[in-house]
Amino acid sequence: MRVAKEGEWFARRRLAPSLDMLTEPFVHGFLRANIYHLRGRDRDLVIDTGMGLASLVPALDLTPGKPLLAFATHIHLDHVGSFHEFAERAGPRLSAEAFATMPDASTYADMFVEMADPVTLLPAEGWRAADYAIRPAPLTLALGEGDRIDLGDRCFTVLHLPGHSPDSIALFDEVDGTFFSGDAIYDEMLIDDLPDSDRDAYRRTMMRVLELPASVVHGGHGESFSLERMRAIAQAYLEGSRA
Repeated sequence: MRVAKEGEWFARRRLAPSLDMLTEPFVHGFLRANIYHLRGRDRDLVIDTGMGLASLVPALDLTPGKPLLAFATHIHLDHVGSFHEFAERAGPRLSAEAFATMPDASTYADMFVEMADPVTLLPAEGWRAADYAIRPAPLTLALGEGDRIDLGDRCFTVLHLPGHSPDSIALFDEVDGTFFSGDAIYDEMLIDDLPDSDRDAYRRTMMRVLELPASVVHGGHGESFSLERMRAIAQAYLEGSRA
């Protein structure tokens, strides 16, 4: 299998003048999560950090010296792999203790190790999936329902949206309706059968999502989508079908 060239591992796309989305196209599709870099006036925000198979920070369009906060929507492996690369790390208070050690029981890193074809390109010479592990990344800021993240020119409210995982949190801009939903809702097959998933909690989350006045949804996987599509996905889940 070929080794990735320098700068090849991440794909980056500009969604708006202040927002980039990065993905890891050579990772198994099940674990190909979205990474968002939002540039604020006073500080930048990186929402989720991928698998950690290659260094994320060099792939970001950063302004030297500008404050930077990494935010984890939950502790699963495809969202916290490069979390340790950031000095300031915000994440769910519910799983704060686990961020300090990143155990497989919380991250499911062992699931990646056991995959038959976890990557289609090697991230580095000599890389082996059997050696995969997530480095500890203690939270510097533990967040829960109602907490806020202020970037200077815009502010996000933290929403606790459990179901996919007990610690799932999201960010909602109450001014313009931008919603970074993590794995609470996205426009692909939703996962609710992990050991720490809770379908009753997920149903309550979907009922809450139906009432959320989002203008655009940036999910943990797949493409961004509209308020109408968000409501269709949530309603389909509640009805036990797929949108």
